Amino acid sequence: MRGLAQRSESLDKGKRKVPELITTATPTINIHPLRCADFATLAQALDYAAQGVTGYNFYDGRGKLSAVLSDAELRRRALATAKRLHGLGLRRGERVALIAETSPEFMEFFYACQYGGFVPVPLPITINLGSRESYIERLRRLLYSCAPAAAMAPAEFLAFLQEAANGIDGLRKVASPEEFYALDEPAVQLDPSGPDDIAYLQYTSGSTRFPRGVVITQKAVMANLAGIVGPGLGVRSGDRCVSWLPFYHDMGLVGFVLGPLASQLSVDYLGTRDFAMRPRQWLSLLSNNQGTIAFSPPFGYDICARRVHQTEISRYDLSSWRVAGVGAETVYAETLERFADFLAPAGFSRRAFLPCYGLAESSLAVSFAALDQGILVDHVDRRALEGHMRASVIAPEPGRGERVSAFVNCGRPLPGHEVIVRDDDGKPLPYRHVGVVSVKGPSLMSGYFRDAVSTHVALGRDGWLNTGDLGYLTEAGLFITGRCKDLIIVNGRNIWPQDMERLAEEQPEVRVGDVTAFVATHPQGGEVVVMLVQCRLTEDTRRADLVSRLQRMIYGEFGINCRIELVPPKTLPRTSSGKLSRAEARRRFVQCVGWDRPNEEAIADAPKAVASG
Repeated sequence: MRGLAQRSESLDKGKRKVPELITTATPTINIHPLRCADFATLAQALDYAAQGVTGYNFYDGRGKLSAVLSDAELRRRALATAKRLHGLGLRRGERVALIAETSPEFMEFFYACQYGGFVPVPLPITINLGSRESYIERLRRLLYSCAPAAAMAPAEFLAFLQEAANGIDGLRKVASPEEFYALDEPAVQLDPSGPDDIAYLQYTSGSTRFPRGVVITQKAVMANLAGIVGPGLGVRSGDRCVSWLPFYHDMGLVGFVLGPLASQLSVDYLGTRDFAMRPRQWLSLLSNNQGTIAFSPPFGYDICARRVHQTEISRYDLSSWRVAGVGAETVYAETLERFADFLAPAGFSRRAFLPCYGLAESSLAVSFAALDQGILVDHVDRRALEGHMRASVIAPEPGRGERVSAFVNCGRPLPGHEVIVRDDDGKPLPYRHVGVVSVKGPSLMSGYFRDAVSTHVALGRDGWLNTGDLGYLTEAGLFITGRCKDLIIVNGRNIWPQDMERLAEEQPEVRVGDVTAFVATHPQGGEVVVMLVQCRLTEDTRRADLVSRLQRMIYGEFGINCRIELVPPKTLPRTSSGKLSRAEARRRFVQCVGWDRPNEEAIADAPKAVASG
């Protein structure tokens, strides 16, 4: 491997020493037999992994190794930190809030909670909603929600956390890792969390409402991990993971913090912010370290295809990348095909793509497509979809573009899990009928933390999780069509916002991920379809041409009028995991145009054309 010389820190009797020079990352090949998450708890998984030589490796934005944490060292640090937390008087089951920076310290405190019987709560490092004040307010609301007894943040985030924690009752200590390390390490007998204990609280991304704390038990997450690393990924000796996914998101936490440890794999990390600035480094890590497993939402693959220059492709060797997972948001085949075509000369195989479906309420994964199959697309008649919620097969022939919607197969449920699609009355629907996706299985949450009402709505009396997602089943697997709350209903027709958004993204002036569409209620009554487009054009004539063109195309393809608003780059609201938040975009739009105050000024600002068939 190239470029692996940097520094890391070690511990001696719980105290920090001067950084020592590290020349290599943890190896790919382990010295102990592979076990695919067949453990009762996360602590037991670490106990076994610590007997080997694999672990976590952290790289900076320039691709240099900045820290190495073997599983053995992680266990030693976690045990010491667990005792320090006990020394603060923390009781079993109390929460420990952790700002989830991509760092060894997060791992240490997370696993300290496993050994100490506490409940770690990963919190986001950035909220792409604007100012410092909005981030602090977000943290404050999350802290009120989880009511932690202690909270940790790296030095660069400590001031934010301290301000957010001001006035939170029951917080014994809010500090940096170094301040925790300075505490005494009492001689206490640790009692690790058991299978029925809470493993962690995972906050949802908040794409449709404020995030809720998902309660995940040890047996739930271990059931999910067993399905992921076994049947889902087919993990084998010689696999190596590479990830830029944030630790506070379920795909990053369960998939690439807990998953590699539960299967004793080494993993190489690039910080999420570093990936956003230098996506090439993700490909470099995969190439240099011969990574075999890496996941990303679709926008990550799109960024790489746009940011990597054609002349750079010869630098990469992606022939070892056997699982290129894709999920967390709607999967567009076109985006992945562009990535595959672009990087084929570097040895990337399109058969490596592995679409999947999951959500935090099921720990992480619900279904996986088949390995070594690539993307399977189902083309359906848009008219039947909009008018009757039927996914009727149609051939994607020339001239039929306005009649065809395409959805990617997300595969079959994990072993022991079930998926059904229900109508509005809760009755199961047959194949190719679109409805609400419901899930049942051992990976499901116990509920939302201190939110009995939302728990009952989500799980009901029968134990089936209402995911809030729309989709349909076929003999081949599960197809996700969108979110229930995002569906645009006009004159009895069901229009998927992503279909409108993709139409806009095909224009040369618009980038993928720079569009969001939704319905807003007008003060005078009626629903208005709105599309916000991030636009870099400055000339009035070119801007007007884009607006006019989009309006004509949307009316021609969907038969509705649409209000188009061009907004500056980087202004569309996103969740902590990077998803576009249509709910927040709608709220901001309604507030901006004054439709939240039905007076003469607001009515005067109304569009002339209200959406209609």
